[in-house]
Amino acid sequence: MSSIATVRPKTHDTGALATLRARWRLVSLLAVVAMWVLVWAFTRGEQTLAIQASDRTDIHGWFLARTTAIENADNVVTSLLAALSSGMDATLLFLQHLFTVPEYPRPYPQIGWLGALAIASLAAYAVAGWRQVLVVAPSFLLFGLLGYYEDAMDLLIVTGVAVAVALLIGIPLGIWMGHSKIVAAVVTPVLDVMQTMPSFVYLLPFSILFGIGPAVAALVTLVYAMPPSVRVTAYAVRGVSTTTLEATDSLGQNRWQRLRHVELPMAKRTIIVGVNQTTMAALAMATIAAYVDGPGLGQPVLEGLRRGQLGKSFVAGLAIVIMAIMLDRTTTAASTRSDRVARGDRDTGRVRTVALVAGTVVTLAAVYLSNSYTWANQFPEGVNIGDPISTKVDDLADWLRSDLSAITTGVQETFTLYFLNPVQDLVANSPWFVAGLAILAIAWIVGGVRALGAAAVCLAGIYWLDLWNNAMITLTAVLVATVVVMILGLAVGVWMGRSQVVDRSVRPVLDAAQTMPPFVYLIPVLVLFDANRFTAMVAGIIYAAPVAIKLIADGVSGVSATTVEAAESAGSSRLQMITKVQLPMARGSILLAANQGLLYVLSMVVIGGMVGAGALGFDIVYGFRQANFAGKGLAAGITIVLIGIMLDRITTYGARRAQSPGRATVRRKRLSLSRAET
Repeated sequence: MSSIATVRPKTHDTGALATLRARWRLVSLLAVVAMWVLVWAFTRGEQTLAIQASDRTDIHGWFLARTTAIENADNVVTSLLAALSSGMDATLLFLQHLFTVPEYPRPYPQIGWLGALAIASLAAYAVAGWRQVLVVAPSFLLFGLLGYYEDAMDLLIVTGVAVAVALLIGIPLGIWMGHSKIVAAVVTPVLDVMQTMPSFVYLLPFSILFGIGPAVAALVTLVYAMPPSVRVTAYAVRGVSTTTLEATDSLGQNRWQRLRHVELPMAKRTIIVGVNQTTMAALAMATIAAYVDGPGLGQPVLEGLRRGQLGKSFVAGLAIVIMAIMLDRTTTAASTRSDRVARGDRDTGRVRTVALVAGTVVTLAAVYLSNSYTWANQFPEGVNIGDPISTKVDDLADWLRSDLSAITTGVQETFTLYFLNPVQDLVANSPWFVAGLAILAIAWIVGGVRALGAAAVCLAGIYWLDLWNNAMITLTAVLVATVVVMILGLAVGVWMGRSQVVDRSVRPVLDAAQTMPPFVYLIPVLVLFDANRFTAMVAGIIYAAPVAIKLIADGVSGVSATTVEAAESAGSSRLQMITKVQLPMARGSILLAANQGLLYVLSMVVIGGMVGAGALGFDIVYGFRQANFAGKGLAAGITIVLIGIMLDRITTYGARRAQSPGRATVRRKRLSLSRAET
């Protein structure tokens, strides 16, 4: 009996060559950076396209001319915009006369603090249940105790009006998107751009179109807050079971009946989640809109930052945090109320009806008292915990500056000297074409041809806008801060992903951190480090870290238990388990965390232009302050949008490539299968 020996062809996929082939992207990235550094060493400081803060170019003058033409135009479009602004202003003024601003000859608003407290408590009970009354009522009392009742009510008014209009437009548009692929294809890129734009960038074009004041604050807030409601509603409608829809069609229901009786009830919970996201986005923007004279708690925060009264900013920021938690918990509870009822919540049926009737009677009585009596209208001034807190914060800031300045200054100078400055020197002081080619090469390696195309278009736009050097400085700050965010995300995220106890302990803190508007993050960092570019970066790191940590933790915890058990049975150590199994299998989540971290950091770095961050953030702020530089500020805003789109596309396409097998991997699998068959 004879046998045939199978001779396998020799391959060269062994040793170092196999490692290079398996990690060709990493090796290519290192090669690009090495080449970039080599070229920079000989061309440093040449053709960087740097301009002075007081310089304006022809394209900036062109934008200024367009803004002047828009402001002075008199046509149908401007008339419609003026009517929209007037209608919004009238709505806000009516609500302010109800709750915060006296209308002559009456010396006080129509409904005082007691009536507002009762109305808010009843509304919370109606939409979310009695537990949320225990959150809403103390929150309203704290607004008054902190000394910012009127400002808090103004912020709630702007946020509420913006959310109402955003939902009136966003939910129907989301339903339309959920039913039509054509509408989804048209609207989705617009939503991508809107959500990529940092919130601060919205302010300048809206101030050009509508001026400044409460109306523009509400309009910019509703535009910024609309995308979540549209996206989530479309997702909810598309997620309705096709089997259920087929059953309703077989019963002869028309499109309107199917939407009303099947799709909306089944998508209700998810849509309310979109309401939550819309509300939180609106609160964040309404706070920042203080820069265009929007009423509310953003005004004392901004005034405190301008005057160096950090205690005042801190107390107003604390009121914003309380409001954010209140709104977040209430809308979240509203989204889960149907589930609680299904599980047998006692707050249903006759009990709920009696409670609502009794609550309505109490609310009407409270509104009458607040309308008729001063003590129920004006919040008592004798009890104020805001001033002592403000004094303590100012004392703490003085102590930090005097006694801990050596530590805080040392941290700042060390990070800036050994990390930030070298990276900025490479990116911003390279010739523009060298930096551009390097970025394009990195985009192609990370995200492929589509990322390369997006990066090429965005870089061409940045070059055309004549703010290349400032764009590179801002890009440097974003990249450096994102590196720190990812280090924190990997360290804490892996810890959370591997331990349920840690996850249950840390996640509530991260959830609370994500409810805070970005404006608030500047205050504690300013107490530590004063106003400079390092402050904006640290605020960006703190702002972006929670979302990155949660994404990485979810990715690590989502690794198949079977895979983990197999690795453990093979004798893998803890470090090997993390580096060889869990992190590689969670690389899609890690790249998504990098994507979100980049966008969050970019948003905060731009806001940091108010506290000395410089570069594009400063250009936008200067465009607000000096009318002659509005064109440059508008160009800076567009440049920031281009940076955001470029970073988003590179990381998004990179995440997709990481989650799908490459051609080389497919070829290797096919080759191994053919060998096995042989």
